[in-house]
Amino acid sequence: MSKERRAHPRFPLVLTVQYLDAASVLDYTENLSATGLFIRTDRRFLPGERTTLVVSFPQLLEPVDLTVEVVRSRDSAEGSPGGVAVRVPDDLPDHRAKLAEVTRVVLKAAQAPEPTFRILLVEDNSLVAQMYAAALRKLSETDKITGLGVEVCNDGASAWGRLLRSPSIDLLITDVFMPVLTGVDLVERVRAEPALEHLPVVVISSGGPKERATLTALGVTLFLQKPVKYPDLADTVRFLIRARQGRVTSPPKAAVAPPREPDPRALTAGDEAPTVPGNKKPAPSR
Repeated sequence: MSKERRAHPRFPLVLTVQYLDAASVLDYTENLSATGLFIRTDRRFLPGERTTLVVSFPQLLEPVDLTVEVVRSRDSAEGSPGGVAVRVPDDLPDHRAKLAEVTRVVLKAAQAPEPTFRILLVEDNSLVAQMYAAALRKLSETDKITGLGVEVCNDGASAWGRLLRSPSIDLLITDVFMPVLTGVDLVERVRAEPALEHLPVVVISSGGPKERATLTALGVTLFLQKPVKYPDLADTVRFLIRARQGRVTSPPKAAVAPPREPDPRALTAGDEAPTVPGNKKPAPSR
């Protein structure tokens, strides 16, 4: 197994996992390689036991069935969920080929040129965050928007740390209710920081009038109400990119603007914008 690990390094990725013999169970991967993966699960498996999985990821990977063999299990501990390490058996070359293709697709999606427009997505639910990020990367492909990059943080504190580092973030999309540092506290810090005070901020939340009033006072650019449809998220980002280029139009229907005049500086902050077809020469930033 150690030789195989060296030949096929694993990398972290959250894919959904279902089982043909337990359709109601939904688990997630922790990492994968071209020959195996680790699954976070409460199910009990014995070493050498075989089972058939169906792995998928919205907007990135269609469901793929894989027969795997359990290598070892890991008990849950504080801060570390339990699960099982599995590999595709040597006597199933077609399933090995399918897992290798899954790995190729994922690596290709992860390999992108240095972005010129960076979106920071802050969401404490890892699966939701991955799906949002996939929808935004899909937008880059469908609209042929070059230079669009998506980064993900799972709490407000880590997002704040990222916002203070280079390279700079061009758009913040954040949830409200998160551990360590809430979305409201994060936006409050952003607006109090001179280098970030005009950063466009989109808030995704199921929060009530109190949170919305507080965030409106802090100068949030747009609101999206949960549950958010992926096309609505893409439309919102598309609108803000065009606004940054000086092509300001009405926000998409799903995006609610605060009851005030939009701050043009929050729509055009920054020096560069990604290239959007039909706009060969972006308007200069204000």
